[in-house]
Amino acid sequence: MSTPLIHVQMEDPSEFTPEHKDKSEFRDFRMHNVPERVKRVYSEMHRKQTYAFVNQKMSEWCRFDHAEITVMEALEILSSYLDESDPDVDMPNSIHAFQTAEGIREANPDKEWLQVTGLIHDIGKLMAVWGEPQWCVVGDTLPVGCAPSKRIVFDAQYFAENPDMDDPTLNTRLGVYTENCGLENVLMSWGHDEYLYRVLNANTCHLPDEALYAIRFHSFYPWHTSEDYMFLCNNKDLEMLQWVREFNKFDLYTKCPDTPDIEQLKRYYGNLVEKYVPGKLKW
Repeated sequence: MSTPLIHVQMEDPSEFTPEHKDKSEFRDFRMHNVPERVKRVYSEMHRKQTYAFVNQKMSEWCRFDHAEITVMEALEILSSYLDESDPDVDMPNSIHAFQTAEGIREANPDKEWLQVTGLIHDIGKLMAVWGEPQWCVVGDTLPVGCAPSKRIVFDAQYFAENPDMDDPTLNTRLGVYTENCGLENVLMSWGHDEYLYRVLNANTCHLPDEALYAIRFHSFYPWHTSEDYMFLCNNKDLEMLQWVREFNKFDLYTKCPDTPDIEQLKRYYGNLVEKYVPGKLKW
């Protein structure tokens, strides 16, 4: 990828939090507050996302033989898609994409690569449109092949039924990994984050590593929010963590009922996409 960027402290984007919703109200996963659709997705996810399952999905989807479409075409497909795992969103995913990108653009007009990252970060959810169940497309992600963190959403309720928890090679702190092996060597639970990361690496992509980390790990809340799994990280992971966190603020706090004028924005973002992720991608 491109030459690493100079790391600078970005401004706190809390100003983009919708005025009618306090920051503390986002990601409220308390059982009595969460919609049934959210519980259903996480129940299936934590029971069925095994080490073997993820390897199977990597083999299946990383052939990149499902479609050849542009980023903007992917966003159009997601204009009628609703993420059932998100307690903060009840609107199509394409709207969230433009909300995130616009929040980043307002705070960082000079960081085009970050704006593109905001626009495209969820388009791996195409898998759900193409037939995958939501429990292996959306929701928080985590490493498979080792014991799950206790800070993962609904941990106590659902992981007990995961077959990997009965496998002594997979249910320990390190599992199949070694100390500080680096997240590039870790198998993450299968979902839209990992899929898009693999798609971008398999196609022409001019986004920097900072963007690719944000795309691959924006749903890895136990890591970027709770600082779990640090024992798997190498120095590059720790360096990139600041950018995942900065991106996550926009991803989370720009969610609101107000919708941007997407038709008016398409030309601007279409030009940016052609600069950083041009042409038709193999999916």
